[in-house]
Amino acid sequence: MVRVKRGNVRVKRRKKILKLAKGFYGSLHRLYRPAMQAVTQALTNAFRGRREKKRNFRVLWIARINAAARNCGMSYSQFINNLNKKNVIINRKMLAEMAIFDGDSFAKLVEFVK
Repeated sequence: MVRVKRGNVRVKRRKKILKLAKGFYGSLHRLYRPAMQAVTQALTNAFRGRREKKRNFRVLWIARINAAARNCGMSYSQFINNLNKKNVIINRKMLAEMAIFDGDSFAKLVEFVK
């Protein structure tokens, strides 16, 4: 059987991991084995964080819409229910933007769905 030393392949693979670990503290950016563990954990956290960010922003938008709708005399759940009944298709991100930056048009929208 032929002996395989993997010289070039191993170097490239290790350089790739150490490049991802750039900026990590201490041996985590110098040594391969701790860098591999740290990079794996970092990528796992990044994946989870991208999902959590979507949840957190939706919660923020709902809180902003609720506050603006209550200023107009309607709760969030009533407002969304009336929007659906009137077939107004607008997402929560845009509703929150309207509530913050264009309160007059948001108030008109609330009056329309009442």
